[in-house]
Amino acid sequence: MTRPALIGDIGGTNARLALVTPGAFEPHDILSLPCADYPGLVEAVRDYLERVGAVGDAAPREACLAFACPIRGDRIKMTNNPWSFSRSEVQAALGLELFKAINDFTAQALGVPHVAEEDLFEVQPGEAIPHAARLVIGPGTGLGVAGVFPGRHAWIPLATEGGHVTFAPTDEREYNLLRHFRNRYGRISVERLLCGQGLLDLYLAHCSLKGANPRYSTPAEVTEAADDDGVARDTLLRFLKILGDVSGDAALTMGARGGVYLCGGILPRLLDWLPQSRFREAFADKGRMSAYTAELPVRVVTAPWTGLLGAAEALHNEEVE
Repeated sequence: MTRPALIGDIGGTNARLALVTPGAFEPHDILSLPCADYPGLVEAVRDYLERVGAVGDAAPREACLAFACPIRGDRIKMTNNPWSFSRSEVQAALGLELFKAINDFTAQALGVPHVAEEDLFEVQPGEAIPHAARLVIGPGTGLGVAGVFPGRHAWIPLATEGGHVTFAPTDEREYNLLRHFRNRYGRISVERLLCGQGLLDLYLAHCSLKGANPRYSTPAEVTEAADDDGVARDTLLRFLKILGDVSGDAALTMGARGGVYLCGGILPRLLDWLPQSRFREAFADKGRMSAYTAELPVRVVTAPWTGLLGAAEALHNEEVE
């Protein structure tokens, strides 16, 4: 019997776990477990394996799990939940012959080449060059920025901290926003604006600049109100315009002739707003390099389990430690 391998994409709130047949990339038996229900990773994995019947002779001997935190050395400490563990101790406790731990956005990047065409929403048409870097960028809890490059034998992930570059305003409204945020935070990174909390902060800043009383207290409320509330609408459109600026800059830095892929939990909810926004204009508006950026294909990844696809790719990818 061929044992399945365990793959996972684990964030601050949920642990998304699945099994995959060795040599394949399609996850099955996918479950999302609340991290708060378990004292640690081992307990969550054991419960998952019990639930899907992958125990005894069917228990996995290989695993690749992606975590929303820095990965370096044996000790892993989650950023937004209390889990902390030794990689070697987890491997021993679960009886694994192979255990890979990777960053969650590395998993997103590695998953992109395996996403089906029907799970890609076109924002800007263009022709991708097959043997060129692809940019993967996505606002969520933070702003993830990574690349993936087609090596001779496997996909090579290009990890970055591009979400922490300095925010650069391009018009008078954004200069006013920058002054507003500087008074509160000092230096402003693009991640400060391009994430869930950033969307809410942009809304509150718009209220302050317009002299309006804030009516909403969560990013979801701002998004839902955008059809009928002018300040919420301006906020959402500005969020997407700034994302276009930043994505175009990152595409130039990465040399992303292989295309640009917008990931994360926020953008699939904003597909109707993207064509109404200045995202595409801002993405391409790069002075002497505007022809370069205007030709790059840009698509939103709507697949729900891209991180799991990336974990499956990383499992036996020798370019991923």
